[in-house]
Amino acid sequence: MEFTQSTKGDILIVDDTLDNLRLLSAMLDEQGYEVRSVTNGSIALIGIQAQPPDLILLDINMPGMTGYEVCQRLKSNPQTQEIPVIFISALNEVFDKVKAFSVGGVDFIHKPFQIEEVLARIEHQLKLCRLQLQLQEQNRRLQQTEADLRRSLEQERALNQRIEEMAALEERNRIARDIHDSLGHSLVALNVQMETALTLWQVDLERSRSFLVEAKKLGSEALQAVRESVSAIRSDPLHGQLLEGAIVNLAEEFYHLTDILPDCQIDLSQPLSDSVNHVVYRIIQEGLTNIYKHAKATSVKIKIQTAVTGLSLTLQDNGQGFQSDQAVAGYGLQGMQERTATVGGQLEIVSKPGAGCQIVVNFPRENHGK
Repeated sequence: MEFTQSTKGDILIVDDTLDNLRLLSAMLDEQGYEVRSVTNGSIALIGIQAQPPDLILLDINMPGMTGYEVCQRLKSNPQTQEIPVIFISALNEVFDKVKAFSVGGVDFIHKPFQIEEVLARIEHQLKLCRLQLQLQEQNRRLQQTEADLRRSLEQERALNQRIEEMAALEERNRIARDIHDSLGHSLVALNVQMETALTLWQVDLERSRSFLVEAKKLGSEALQAVRESVSAIRSDPLHGQLLEGAIVNLAEEFYHLTDILPDCQIDLSQPLSDSVNHVVYRIIQEGLTNIYKHAKATSVKIKIQTAVTGLSLTLQDNGQGFQSDQAVAGYGLQGMQERTATVGGQLEIVSKPGAGCQIVVNFPRENHGK
């Protein structure tokens, strides 16, 4: 069923009385409808099948096949069952309204015809059809939009999974480099201590023992480094915690090691994605480790601020500092830079000897916000 721009609707009149056909045809044609007419039900079914109209005016009492039978056949055919049928009946004819509606009729008009009534009932049904077609089209568009959205979500999910896999691989590469830098250094020093202890074993037992004690300390540090590296390889560095809770745990661990409780100012009222959260956690974890090992600080501050534009992180200590414009081995600074870059952030390290160290990182929301 389609409505063209040139006509108000395509109407088929089925009536065995020629006068009725001529009267209705002239009446509707004058109002701008496209009108066809036939005199019996059999021909009507053939014409309807070939070219479905927008509405059918159907006489009830016709020879051969009644209007009830014609309507039943139309409603049993999926291609024609949606076409509205208005029955035509003379006032003096027996008209079963219940049967008319039960076989699929939507309305009825009586002879002699009142033009205003005929036009009102026809236009009412055509308007309902137009609304139904609009709803069907809107539903089709919604279904298409939903299908497109699902495809987009699947593509985004696959892309995110790929990004996570690549990020995990990069993270493992960084960890491998950290192991090589820190653990390798400890193992070389351990080996030197052991060789010296063996050399002095026969000539100076006390000095040999002191070298063994130092070797044990280096071994313990190497073991701790291995444990930290294995923990870092886990796919979820937060271990299922929220970022704020995980940072509090890092601060408490740092306090147990140093007796320094970091001053934490954390606002995560507008959180970002998990990938950004993981990077924030790693940077704080690495930064606190550096402060513990190298800074000799007495004060540490952690500040996280979220806004509509993104997230900013500041990690600051009052320790001995270093020359930030020069490469410093063992601090994991390159790993911090690489982690930040993977999520589109920017990292700045400000430090001078004797002036502490400040790490400032900014993550934009437009690239990684939820």
